[in-house]
Amino acid sequence: MPFDPDRVTTVTFDSYSTIVDVDAAAQALADRVDDPEPVSTLWRLRSLEYTLVANHIDSYQPFYEMNRDALQYALDAFDVDITADERDEILAVYHELEVFDDVRDGIERLREGGYDCYVVSNGDPDMLSSMIAHADVGDLLADSISADEVETFKPAAELYRHAAARTGTPIDEIVHATAGWYDVMGAKHAGMQGAWVDRKGRPWESIAGQPDLTVESIHELADALGV
Repeated sequence: MPFDPDRVTTVTFDSYSTIVDVDAAAQALADRVDDPEPVSTLWRLRSLEYTLVANHIDSYQPFYEMNRDALQYALDAFDVDITADERDEILAVYHELEVFDDVRDGIERLREGGYDCYVVSNGDPDMLSSMIAHADVGDLLADSISADEVETFKPAAELYRHAAARTGTPIDEIVHATAGWYDVMGAKHAGMQGAWVDRKGRPWESIAGQPDLTVESIHELADALGV
């Protein structure tokens, strides 16, 4: 079905890769690793894989801890020998990742257009608090909703349904905007509309259908909503 802007009353956003650029984490590795790019890529992949596995074997832990374990695995896999303190300094970059240029102005447009805006994220509350402060969007968001509240990660339907309840919005009146293909599909499966924010020109992963809407920025989402 095509995107239906008339149904939308609430907009939810993913955090990492959507509001802030996780690819920038490679910069934190550059001073300590000769070839940081593959380490960074493996770190990100393992971090996501750990959340998916945790959902199925009831082994939830806060995302920051998952992310730390994933980073340690990536370092071990590439035989990078650094101290635990150095590893934690790299990990701390998640509190101050680069913010995409369109974020504040784009969300401000949506707010002024009458849409309540929220963050729905795998990040734990401390991570989200620092990310929102760093992105300077705290005054524009109605709230942030963490997987920690239900101890279940994306793309499990339980988290999106919890988010709908927390926003007080019927789930089919929400559009979830995210750079993560699995997050798009999780939101759609739960009953939201899914908008894929494809800033980097990556191919869509068509394992389970298509996004309701594809945009290159939050401004394009605002355009699609007529604000």
